[in-house]
Amino acid sequence: MISRFTKSMVLAAAMGALVSTGAFAQDAPAAPAPAAKKQAPTDYASRWDIFLGYSYLAPKGTVQTPLSDGTVQPFTYSSVNEGAIGSGAYYFNKYVGAQIEVGVHPDGANDGFTTTSAGLIFRYPTSDITPFAHALAGAARIGGPHYQPYTWGPALTVGGGMDYETPLFNHHLAIRLFQADYEYMHADFGPSTQVFRGRANIDAARLSAGIVLHVGSIAPPPPVTLACSASPNAVYPGEPVTITGSADMLNPKKKATYTWTGSGVTGSDSTGKVDTASLAPGSYTIKGNVTQGPKAWESADCSATFTVKQFEPPTVSCSANPTTIKPGDTSTITATGVSPQNRPLTYSYSASAGTVSGSGNSATFSSAGAPAGSTTVTCTVTDDKGQTASATTPVTIEAPPAPPAPQVSSLCSITFEKDKKRPARVDNEAKACLDDIAVTLQSKSDASLAVVGNATSAEKATPKGKHHKKVEDFASQRAVNTKDYLVTEKGIDASRITVYTGSGDDKKVEDYLVPSGASFSVSGATQVSGDVKAQPRKALAAKHHHKKAAK
Repeated sequence: MISRFTKSMVLAAAMGALVSTGAFAQDAPAAPAPAAKKQAPTDYASRWDIFLGYSYLAPKGTVQTPLSDGTVQPFTYSSVNEGAIGSGAYYFNKYVGAQIEVGVHPDGANDGFTTTSAGLIFRYPTSDITPFAHALAGAARIGGPHYQPYTWGPALTVGGGMDYETPLFNHHLAIRLFQADYEYMHADFGPSTQVFRGRANIDAARLSAGIVLHVGSIAPPPPVTLACSASPNAVYPGEPVTITGSADMLNPKKKATYTWTGSGVTGSDSTGKVDTASLAPGSYTIKGNVTQGPKAWESADCSATFTVKQFEPPTVSCSANPTTIKPGDTSTITATGVSPQNRPLTYSYSASAGTVSGSGNSATFSSAGAPAGSTTVTCTVTDDKGQTASATTPVTIEAPPAPPAPQVSSLCSITFEKDKKRPARVDNEAKACLDDIAVTLQSKSDASLAVVGNATSAEKATPKGKHHKKVEDFASQRAVNTKDYLVTEKGIDASRITVYTGSGDDKKVEDYLVPSGASFSVSGATQVSGDVKAQPRKALAAKHHHKKAAK
């Protein structure tokens, strides 16, 4: 009978707890939608906690019970091994709430304990365990240990326990490992003069365990957000970049702390400054953080990306003025360099022939020593980052004027008028002229001599002798004899002397100096063949006059 009663009470307590759970669930706000930032289980706490479990009660107290024989016998309460307990707690915040609790501990037909109480509960939720403590006050329906009727009296409860948080049902189910309470209960069964009456002051120890259902939630404040931007987002080395952080959902009552990390960034407030002077070209990311406390929702991160661009190389144009010069003359070279980022520039020059002097954007080209024709001048510009550009311009060096063609010049001439008997002989008067000619040939070793002999028309028609019809060639002979004098007596190379007959009507030999590269051409001159031999230059033999013998 006791067992059935106990089971019925436990079932009733369970049904009541479940009904309360349904009511609480209807009143509880829905769980917050998942935030953009995933929260740990400790970031929020339940709004309602519904507990249902087994309870053991160990009461300590006696009732002075009058007996029918007029004596008084003290009766002592014994422990209740089978009991049920249920409670519902509504939390005002994460840590403090109000609790209603019902405990049922039947032990027989006429004795047992049923407590109904309410009060405050305190908890400290974590991801694994939640310790708690409560203090309750209420009423207890108490039965006497020996036929005393059930009666209501005041009850006080103080205690605590520990819940183990499980991941079941999305962290909504916990196991109450233990709940240990001290309960004080008072019962007044009536005047002690009546049978089975008396008063009881009960100190009880209660131990419980069971399951806890978490309903609803106390969501944390909206999480802090932080957005970052870089301005400008593309720079050249040395140009500054500003990183700006825009935080939202900050608590105006708490100080916000900003930190920035990344290459070259400094700053401790909502803006960071990036020094790009030492950064190589490429992409860089700066990370920012804002914090107002240790809670997950009290801090936020962000990142911003910017690019350090490679300096663009310079460009250059090159020109010459004038573009055509004479040998030995100069031309002005002008180079115009441009750096897209206005970097400092230096200039240099070179030429395929000749020389260029100058280091600014203007230089001078000298054609001294350069051959005639087109010469290429190169203009080069270099910025302070070592990037270069080159351009070329042509300069034409005119060919020098051709030297005047060498001209045949007339030298002195010799005459053959005096020696009637030897009209082709080179006499002593001719030696002075020929000696000068020899000196001239010796000083002009690359020149040659043209010797042109002439004869009178009468000589050209006179035969060699009475019995000879052939006309003697005085013009050729005179030219050959003149050459022979210069070769044999003055040592002139015979190959340098050419003999001709001319068209003149006189007894002369005309001499012409023929420079190297010149061509001898005199009207009427005909080269003498090699058949004409030179005549020895001898003096005339002395004449001997013999007197006739006297007759």
